Amino acid sequence: MSCRLNLPYGTYRLTFHIPEEKIKAVLSPVAMKRIPSTEVEIQKALENPIGCQPLGTMVSPTSRVLLLCDDNTRPTPANIIVPAILRELASGGVRKENIKILMALGTHRPMTLGELQQKLGAEVLGQVEVINHDFRNPMALYDFGLTANGTPVKVNRLVLEADVVIGIGSIVPHHIPGYSGGAKIVQPGICGEDTTAATHLLSVRTRRNMLGIVENKVREEMEVIADRAGVKYIFNTVLDPQGRVVKAFFGDIRQAFRAGVEISRQVYGIPAPGRTPIVLASSHPCDIEFWQAHKTLYPCDMLVEEGGTIIIVTPCPEGVAVTHPEMLEFAGQSPEDIDAQIEEGIIKDKVAGALALAWAKVRQHAEVCLVSDGIKAEVAAKLGFKHADTVEEALDRAWARLGKGAGVTVLTHGADTLPLLPEDG
Repeated sequence: MSCRLNLPYGTYRLTFHIPEEKIKAVLSPVAMKRIPSTEVEIQKALENPIGCQPLGTMVSPTSRVLLLCDDNTRPTPANIIVPAILRELASGGVRKENIKILMALGTHRPMTLGELQQKLGAEVLGQVEVINHDFRNPMALYDFGLTANGTPVKVNRLVLEADVVIGIGSIVPHHIPGYSGGAKIVQPGICGEDTTAATHLLSVRTRRNMLGIVENKVREEMEVIADRAGVKYIFNTVLDPQGRVVKAFFGDIRQAFRAGVEISRQVYGIPAPGRTPIVLASSHPCDIEFWQAHKTLYPCDMLVEEGGTIIIVTPCPEGVAVTHPEMLEFAGQSPEDIDAQIEEGIIKDKVAGALALAWAKVRQHAEVCLVSDGIKAEVAAKLGFKHADTVEEALDRAWARLGKGAGVTVLTHGADTLPLLPEDG
């Protein structure tokens, strides 16, 4: 009997069929039975800070405030969070002209005016100054020196002008620091590429991925960088698969983050029965380019049997990586060759080199096939991946290679899934 499945694919869904006996598991983030009002939950978080005083009591009419906000590659409801924070700041007497919003783009492209309006709301854009972080502009960065680990700390110099800095984002499992959220809004959010390259290389050289590991070297390094930059506070949300706020957290950058991780693990940590020869996953909600969609690789890597096939279903309308086009020159090489070229300085963009290294390590253990309108076969080949026009075609190829009896695990929201395997306890 054939089973009809559909996966989110950008703004619509792809429907396909798999023989029922081949499906070993379909894994999705937990659908919460009760979702609070977003506005009520956000206000509740502001009224119950973790590890700090209420925001309105921390500021005065002379305070200069900088809000760091994640970008349009994240579904954080900043259009509701930012106005709530602005109201709290107003209650403390802060003038609008003393407030700035810095979009924490990391190494992503600048947001357009339309994207900023959608992310923040037109009303916010009309009230305060909003700036796109430019990771490649040395004049926009301040050099705070080196960490004890040797990471260069180059951060957007707007932090120097602020008395209070608050990072706004969401907490989901992430392969580089274990989870997004917390100090990640600073590094890589508002740092230079040297800083981001150092933390990314630290992660990918330490283990295959850090997904779901709360305490690790990378998180520690990010928090040290945030300390140097003077960023003490965050407003983080945990969202469900539909982008609705499950719970919000405001407070100390370490304490509020770790409180949020406990809820994030409940939503995104999904028990899996074991590994299977084939893992099929949608990249949703990380769909805009492969620089985002690649997050799907790591939960798949945890679930696929050695030598199996990973199938990533992703639209990628902006291709591989708008700000890192040179990846196509080296991403398809072996991890050893990529790492050597990073060390020798042949690969100049070390942030791109770090992610190419991570992708190559996945390819060591499994074949990767993309089902994507935005990344065609010739481009996929440059990344070391296969390409198929449809899910059915990708599955037929996998069964031809692995045998007709090969079972399939399906991830409906691959980029936001933390598989919990029996051997992991």
